[in-house]
Amino acid sequence: MSPTRTRRQFTATYKLQILAAADACTKPGELGALLRREGLYSSHLAVWRAARRRGDLQGPAKRRGPARSAPDPTRKQIVELERALAKATARAERAELIIDAQKKFSQLLGLTLPPLDEPTETRS
Repeated sequence: MSPTRTRRQFTATYKLQILAAADACTKPGELGALLRREGLYSSHLAVWRAARRRGDLQGPAKRRGPARSAPDPTRKQIVELERALAKATARAERAELIIDAQKKFSQLLGLTLPPLDEPTETRS
């Protein structure tokens, strides 16, 4: 048994079948037996009968909530680019930490490193 119950959903054909069976009930107690057997409430019948009068049960069930829109084709590319940027940024930050540690280590040992602005001499 799941910890949270899901809301029951009834198809239009099922609703029409139950309404037909409910309309066929003539003897006392038949309608109550039908509702108990199907696990329904009398309020279901009232709502479904109103929907049948409006014609809502004729076609496919209308979806609730906002209309679905087509997915944006550029969204996937944006996500990939954002992921690549985050990865490159993390690598750059790691590299800066390593360079700072190397500078501090060379200062402790008394080594002097050439400044980054000046070009280094090449041997011929």
